[in-house]
Amino acid sequence: MLTTAPTPATTARRSPALAHLTPNWFAVVMGTGIIAVGAASLPVDLPGRDSVARGFWVLATAALLLLSVAFAAHWVRHREQALGYARNPAMAPFYGALPMAVLTVGAGTAAVGTEIFGPSAIVVAAALWALGTVAGVAAAVVVPPRMLSGGTPSPVWLMPVVPSMVSATTGAALIPHLPEGQARLAMLIGCYALFAMALTAAIVTMAVVIRHLARTGLPAVQAIPTMWIPLGIIGQSMAAANLLGRVSDTAVSSGAAAGLRAFGVAYGTAMAGVGVLVLGYACLLTARAAGRGLRFSMSWWSFTFPLGACAVGAGALGIATDSVAVQWFSVALLASLLAIWAVVAANTARGVWTRALFVPVP
Repeated sequence: MLTTAPTPATTARRSPALAHLTPNWFAVVMGTGIIAVGAASLPVDLPGRDSVARGFWVLATAALLLLSVAFAAHWVRHREQALGYARNPAMAPFYGALPMAVLTVGAGTAAVGTEIFGPSAIVVAAALWALGTVAGVAAAVVVPPRMLSGGTPSPVWLMPVVPSMVSATTGAALIPHLPEGQARLAMLIGCYALFAMALTAAIVTMAVVIRHLARTGLPAVQAIPTMWIPLGIIGQSMAAANLLGRVSDTAVSSGAAAGLRAFGVAYGTAMAGVGVLVLGYACLLTARAAGRGLRFSMSWWSFTFPLGACAVGAGALGIATDSVAVQWFSVALLASLLAIWAVVAANTARGVWTRALFVPVP
């Protein structure tokens, strides 16, 4: 998401496309797939909702398959460039986008795929969840030391942290499909452990980032879209707390389930206030950046997944509290996301067609 629009001098000496296919491209899958998840989980039954969910799930699945093949080819055919990007402290955080892309498509498969493939879709969704969760935990352990080896603290540092929270959120949909008893209980406990791990890491990371920003000021104009990334952990954690609480009665006693649902509502309400504040700041900073010449780059995909996560989180909170206002707020967020996605996707398609996005990343 950091690839900037190239200068004329740069475009004049373009390299092969696969040579510079960095992991931030998987944000395309994240930003597309979250629309499918958000539409499928929308608390208001609007006309065309199911069609939107199915359409964006198909797009996200196709994008994941295409990018996975292309990224593998990038490592095979351009190994030196691939190793260089993997060792780059500024690029390393984006390896968190890979597991999130897998988890997002897996969540869409669980929500939408059953209508097309039947019960086998849950098996596929579970496999994608397992793959994305293992990769996400690995990213949370392996990537931070690379960032600390010379990277500049920024909201991008949350990228390897968020996947575990996405696992906690998407794992909730799988719990009712597991055998009753210990299997469901283990999954529930595992998802709450992932929730706690991701939340703790996010708090520590944001403390470091905020301290750095307080000393040095805001990032460059072209990096301002990354200021939306914190909304991802906010929205996903709201969704995880409430979705896990909703299915907890299938794994624990009614009393314990009531306590977990109460926790979800309390946590979700508190984080909703934080989310509104962060969203307001992000919108203000983006508007100022637009006035200072913000140009399209892959960083614009930072607008999509975080906003979609907030839509899913607001929807889960709205259902848990029976709040019509919160439910319609989630609809408004998803509608805004659709408009933003159209702009970002169109510019990305243009950049791919002209090969303007396939340039070396510093």
